[in-house]
Amino acid sequence: MKKILLLPFIIFLSQFSNAQELLFDVTVNTPKIQNVDPKVFKDLETNIQEFLNNRKWTEDVYDQEERIKCQIQLTITEEISQTSFRADLAIQSTRPIFGSSEGTTLLNHVDKDVVFNYEPFQPIVFSKNLFQDNLSALLGYYVNLILGMDYDSFSPLGGDPYFRTAQEIIQSVPQNAASAFPGWRQIDGNRNRYWIIENLTSPRIRDYRMAMHKYHRLGLDNMHLDPTAARATVMEAIITMKDVNRNYPASMIMQMFANSKRAELIEIFKKGTKLEKDDLHKIMVRIDASNANEYRRIGK
Repeated sequence: MKKILLLPFIIFLSQFSNAQELLFDVTVNTPKIQNVDPKVFKDLETNIQEFLNNRKWTEDVYDQEERIKCQIQLTITEEISQTSFRADLAIQSTRPIFGSSEGTTLLNHVDKDVVFNYEPFQPIVFSKNLFQDNLSALLGYYVNLILGMDYDSFSPLGGDPYFRTAQEIIQSVPQNAASAFPGWRQIDGNRNRYWIIENLTSPRIRDYRMAMHKYHRLGLDNMHLDPTAARATVMEAIITMKDVNRNYPASMIMQMFANSKRAELIEIFKKGTKLEKDDLHKIMVRIDASNANEYRRIGK
C-alpha cells in the first residue's frame, strides 16, 4: 500500500525536477580580490547557480536531456567596496544537435560592463517589470536572451516572447540605476546589452533570425541523415547572413554569430566542395574581418 501511495508522489517529484529549462554551471573567479572574504564569492557562486537552475522561466516542460546547457564565468576585476564589485561576465549556451551526441554553441559572449552589489546570504529576487538590483536584472536578461536564441533555432522567430522580455528588463532599469550600472543604454557604447536586443528586434535583422532556424533545424539537425544536403542548407543560411550584414553593417549580433560559430563553420566546410569553401571564405571574411586568417583553415 505504501508503494502505491508513494508512486504518484515520486512521479510528481520527477516531473518537477525535470521542469526547469536551464542547466547552468557557474564559476566566480577572484584574481584581484584583496579585502573581501573569499567566502562571499563562494556564496555568490552558489546563489547564482541555484537562482538560474531552480527557477521556472517558461511555461514549457523540458525533459532532463532537453535542458539548455549554459556556462557563466564571472570574473571580479575590482572591489569598489565591501559589497560592490566590477566584473567581466562570460556566458555561453549550447543547443543539442539532433541525431548526434554533440552540441552547437548559440551564445558565446563576454559582457565587460558588469557592476553589481551583493551581500552574503542575500537572496536574488527578480522581476521582469520591476528593477530589483543590477545582478538580478543582468541574470534575467541573459536567461531570456538564451531562451530566445534557443527557440529561434527550433522554430522561425520562436524567440519573440523572450526577446520582448529582455527588452522589458532593459526598459525597467530606472534612469539613476542605468547611470550607475553601465550597459543598459544606447549612449553607453555600441556593443552592449541595449544593442543586442535592439538588433534582435530590428526588422533589418529578421532574415538573420530566420536563417538561424534554417542553419540549426534544417541544417545541423539533418547532418546525420544527409551531410551534403545539410551542408548546402547551412550555406543557404550563411548567404542570408551576407545580405543581412550588407543591410545592417557592423551590427553587434553578426559579430556575436561569428564568435559562436567560427570554429564550427570551419569544421563543417572542411568537407565541402571547393565552391562552398570559397563562398564561405568570402562571406565570413566580410562579416568577421578581424578573424580573416582563421577562415583560411577551411581549405586545408
